[in-house]
Amino acid sequence: MVVLLLMTLLVAALCLYGYWEYHGHQERVRRIPLRIHVNGTRGKSSVTRLIAAGLRAGGIKTMAKTTGTLPRIIDFEGKEVPIIRYQRANIIEQVKIFRYFARRKPEAVVVECMAVLPEYQWLCEHKLIHAHISVITNARLDHINEMGHWREQITRSLCNTIPEKKIFGESRPVNGVVKPPVLFTSEQTNFRIMKELAAEQNIQIFQHPGDSISRAELQKFSYIEHPANVDLALAVCDWVGIDRQVALDGMYRTAPDAGALKLARCHEGAKELLFVNAMAANDPESTLEIYHQISERFAPLGTVLILLNSRADRQDRSIQLIEMAAANMKFEHFILTGESMDKFHAMLPRYGIDKAKGVPVGWVNPEKVYHRLFELIPERGTVFGMGNVGAGGLDIFGYFYKHRRQGA
Repeated sequence: MVVLLLMTLLVAALCLYGYWEYHGHQERVRRIPLRIHVNGTRGKSSVTRLIAAGLRAGGIKTMAKTTGTLPRIIDFEGKEVPIIRYQRANIIEQVKIFRYFARRKPEAVVVECMAVLPEYQWLCEHKLIHAHISVITNARLDHINEMGHWREQITRSLCNTIPEKKIFGESRPVNGVVKPPVLFTSEQTNFRIMKELAAEQNIQIFQHPGDSISRAELQKFSYIEHPANVDLALAVCDWVGIDRQVALDGMYRTAPDAGALKLARCHEGAKELLFVNAMAANDPESTLEIYHQISERFAPLGTVLILLNSRADRQDRSIQLIEMAAANMKFEHFILTGESMDKFHAMLPRYGIDKAKGVPVGWVNPEKVYHRLFELIPERGTVFGMGNVGAGGLDIFGYFYKHRRQGA
């Protein structure tokens, strides 16, 4: 009887604590005047950083949180605070982040969605963030086991972060002006679905696929940025009331995400190798888009090496990329690094890649990868890194970047 009473009291105490914590979070969220929630398949971290940089440049005290290659909080000055995780990522982390935000009293926050499962995406928006502005970068084939095997399914899953028309029983001001919640996207293939779902909630949607950004504007970035990412970020800043050039200047000064598309041109004796780090692009469509962009910009590429860095828990992704590379890329060698190397090496002929082109390296010291790639080129070459930044992928590019020729 005593044990039962104690158990009942414990459960009651936990329920009261949960109720208190939930309502405390809602109050902390309410006190932040402008909240922006960024979701999508590709480009979430980059767009989060770009929007925050544009708002800061426009004089709005802005903090941001990314969950990309390396999770970070970005403060009012654009400085980064690492998020230390002692276990796997969990959406409850957003509650802790808003407690951190609230103590610093920002005028705006830009938060990257950290959920993959559709129901968790809904919870992130409708219970934790309550965005004034929702951004869905695009909807492509990735995390198919969680969100669906078809782009339409993935699109509907991502649209769980479309905001409500009102929250806390009132309209929401944006930069001092009352504006209804809105949705911005660069998605084209399934824009119709997004438009229909937004209409169901009476939310206005704006499409910005990147065609308003000039080549001259893109070349001012210190790394290779995608036009659609910049276009989306500028559209959000414009909605808030930030001048386009002011926002752009702020974006030029911001640090890119660790997984951003970067290049490293390295030399060993008379040999030259350009490493293209597209390992954060993950899905086949985004990866192929980058490949075409690089092929056009840096032709001729010399000896082309495809480097697939794989993770044991993302084998479906590696298979998709092998299939895409076989059908769409021209290359002399297919290097396999990371985990499950033997499995993927044996699989190459199934997709039309001569097994002799396969170069199994595995998860080894990045220096070994560096020298092995130089051994494979007679004089000048380009290595196109794809797959995963995990399982040593980021370390491989980090080694190349450290040994790049300065100014190249």
